[in-house]
Amino acid sequence: MINYAFSMYDLEFFLLILTRVSCFVFIAPFFSMKDTPKTVRIALSFFTSILLYQVLTPTQRVEYSTSFEYSLIVMKEAVTGLLVGFAANMCMSIVNFAGSIADMEVGLSMVSLLDPSTRQTSSITGVLYQYVVMLLMMATGMYRYLFGALADTFYLIPVNGAIIRGESLIVAVVEFLTDYVIIGFRIILPIFCVILLLNAILGILAKVSPQVNMFAVGIQLKVLVGLSVLFFTVGMMPGAADLIFQEMKRMIISIVGTMQ
Repeated sequence: MINYAFSMYDLEFFLLILTRVSCFVFIAPFFSMKDTPKTVRIALSFFTSILLYQVLTPTQRVEYSTSFEYSLIVMKEAVTGLLVGFAANMCMSIVNFAGSIADMEVGLSMVSLLDPSTRQTSSITGVLYQYVVMLLMMATGMYRYLFGALADTFYLIPVNGAIIRGESLIVAVVEFLTDYVIIGFRIILPIFCVILLLNAILGILAKVSPQVNMFAVGIQLKVLVGLSVLFFTVGMMPGAADLIFQEMKRMIISIVGTMQ
């Protein structure tokens, strides 16, 4: 006969683990997409928490005396899970930045698309890059690293052991913003260089042949050349995704380090 009995302390400790895990799943890449069913998120959070509970229960104990103190611990675990998931989710916004710059150079900046995953308007190239990187994240097993990093946070930051250092957190975010711009421009560098060269050629032709309306010709050429470069540089996306994944790992380590 299987004994399902558990103490009230076990239930409270499990709820603390579930709080951190569910907040992480709520904001982590791919799992936070609007088209991911809520039942899948709940089930994933619940069963992941059960696995972590079996490992963490014998080694940790949370001390509190009042319900208010327990509420503070719950809030602390929620903030910890949100910050770890937000560190990973911030890196996925790099592709949207790169797509916006690419569309601005090509001439498609006024064309917006409703992204069904986020319910927000995004550029066409940004949505394309986002889905390609998301597929590469699933194909390369990056999602396993995210859950492995979440499990490791319980050893690095025990339950009720998070100490958020605001100054260190600001430094980590500022460093990310620097890498945000650098990686974004590295992704769209081929399109940027080709369009820059095309603008130079159109400027020379405008001086050589003033009677030709280079403005009308340039709009069509930019779209044609930009889409052609975008097509031929699709094979570079695995390398761009690798840069994003490396930045994601670095950000998770930096954010966890600010809470130890």
